[in-house]
Amino acid sequence: MQNRSVGLKPPEAKYRAVVFVLAIAAGVFAPTFAPKPASARDKDKPKSATAVQVVDKGSFGVIIRGQRVVTETFNVRQENGVSIVTAELKETAGATPTAQKSFLEFSPKGELLRYEWSQSGASSGSLTVVPNNDFLLEKITTPGSSKAAEQAFLMPTSTLILDNNFFIHREVLAWRYLATAACHGDAGTRQCQPEEYGALVPQDRSSLRVRMELVGKEKVMLRGAERELLRVNLRGEGFDWALWLDDHDQFKLIKVAIPADNTEVVRD
Repeated sequence: MQNRSVGLKPPEAKYRAVVFVLAIAAGVFAPTFAPKPASARDKDKPKSATAVQVVDKGSFGVIIRGQRVVTETFNVRQENGVSIVTAELKETAGATPTAQKSFLEFSPKGELLRYEWSQSGASSGSLTVVPNNDFLLEKITTPGSSKAAEQAFLMPTSTLILDNNFFIHREVLAWRYLATAACHGDAGTRQCQPEEYGALVPQDRSSLRVRMELVGKEKVMLRGAERELLRVNLRGEGFDWALWLDDHDQFKLIKVAIPADNTEVVRD
């Protein structure tokens, strides 16, 4: 599913936690989460070489016209302050299944450090995106090529990566929106201004503008049970998606609806 087809200042600690954990606007919220003084027992414990904090992990099922066709397995974590988002796509249907992997890394300020994508199978290939002065530089490697092709985008390091088929990237976008949009009202009746973001779609070698807008609480049927989730609309040129997040569980992405493609994405 391609994108074309397929200032928040809340008093609630759960909103602030999203910002801190993902290192988005960390300079504003990090003091709230200053570490507690270590106890004598803590001082005696051996320190790990790498501090790793898992923020979210699991899988999404991609369902097209009622049939599950892809499973996305993902992991969102922090390692020594750097946020890392990894994902793998595996087809569950088709005579010649393929697999895709992605690796997204950004700084405590939410700035892009590196993005990698690769695909195995008949249409194998890979690409990377890294900052290069005032540009984002994409390098694309295709089978049989002796040298990677390069394409530069005049975009800041704050640019979001929204690559094709990786729905965990949309969760990160939703977190950034909820952490930075101008909002007012209580938690149950909160209203937020729509926000626009610049994004890069590396597989398409293109950039785009996306618009996020908070709709509010909705009741959604999931596996025969009704759940109340927070809906956010994601729109851009040629696409209109609905995202539902669990505001009682770190705003994890639970469901995505893409009506134009008869597609649903549901967390397992």
